[in-house]
Amino acid sequence: MSNNIKNICVVLPTYNEAGNIHSTLEKIFLNQTMLHDYKLSVLVVDDNSPDNTAELVRSLMPKYSRLNLMSGEKKGLGDAYKRGIDYALKNLGADLIIQMDADGQHDPGLIPKFIGLAKNYDVVIGSRFVEGGSTPYFSSYRLLLSKLGNFLVRYLGAAYVIRDCTSGYRVIKREILVKCQPSSFPTRGYSFQSWLICELLRQGATIKESPIIFAKRETGESKLSLADQLEFFLNIVRIRFNNSEDFIKYCLVGLSGVIVNLGVYYYLTRFISFPITLSSPIAIEASIISNFFLNNFWTFKARPVKKSFQTRLLNFHLVAGVAGIINYLLFLALVYLVNIYDILAVLLGIAIGIIFNYAGNSLWTFRKEIKKPLVNGRENEKE
Repeated sequence: MSNNIKNICVVLPTYNEAGNIHSTLEKIFLNQTMLHDYKLSVLVVDDNSPDNTAELVRSLMPKYSRLNLMSGEKKGLGDAYKRGIDYALKNLGADLIIQMDADGQHDPGLIPKFIGLAKNYDVVIGSRFVEGGSTPYFSSYRLLLSKLGNFLVRYLGAAYVIRDCTSGYRVIKREILVKCQPSSFPTRGYSFQSWLICELLRQGATIKESPIIFAKRETGESKLSLADQLEFFLNIVRIRFNNSEDFIKYCLVGLSGVIVNLGVYYYLTRFISFPITLSSPIAIEASIISNFFLNNFWTFKARPVKKSFQTRLLNFHLVAGVAGIINYLLFLALVYLVNIYDILAVLLGIAIGIIFNYAGNSLWTFRKEIKKPLVNGRENEKE
């Protein structure tokens, strides 16, 4: 054993895992014999489980001298990770943090392999979606949910090259984790995982994915609630913008665009009797111009963008033009084919247009120029 011993801390959030925790801890600590240059510790972060998970962990602490326990109120997986990671970095001197589930779905036997890979990367992800990885016990609904969530994080959260953005099995080096400041993340539930991976990329982390087979839970039920799913989808936009201030500005600009669109349309159709087939595209164009100036001079004012003003205006218009065409075609279909009220059709068209506008402009027009991190041996091709 060398003199330069590094500390590994496995952070295990738990809630009602009394049926799984003993087996999981035993398998984790078995790895110590293969980790000659590391000291392996475990921090169980229990959210006051009513099944006495914490009491069971306490009973095992005499057997495992490097087993630690934190208890607190049940506020979600992300909140547990924030408390656990912060404690492990500040109080346990962790050089490497391992995130994993306590229910047996993540194989603790892969820890030595992941630690070996971490010698050359800042982050190692146990990936279900690279070659060799699989989810054999997922229901069709759970698989669809996982694939959809992963797709949204990759393409709206700018984690393009990563195949499994929502995996909960990771090894992360201390230095890059400190830069991310996970304790400041606004998420409390499962969306913490996707927020963290996007922030790791923003900080220039080098990342390696290694295949895992996502096993069947040993006992108990999944803790993925409807509230967690809703939080995840609501946070996709916030993840992309990286901070709440930009997100709030984006929402306000979008709201102003809606007001401009509706105001112009209402004026043209109600006051000067313009035909609705002409009023709708004019209103869309007015909102496009309004949104560009507000986003350029307010929302993204502090973002380092290399494109010239003219290029940004052109790009914004191209993206908004495509969204506007979609908006217009949807408007016509709703009014003439579905026969719904024209003002409602305008609102529905705006809602769809916002989605396309956001994705295109955040990925292209106002894309921030940053260092391209190495992911799976190649650069992440976009920010």
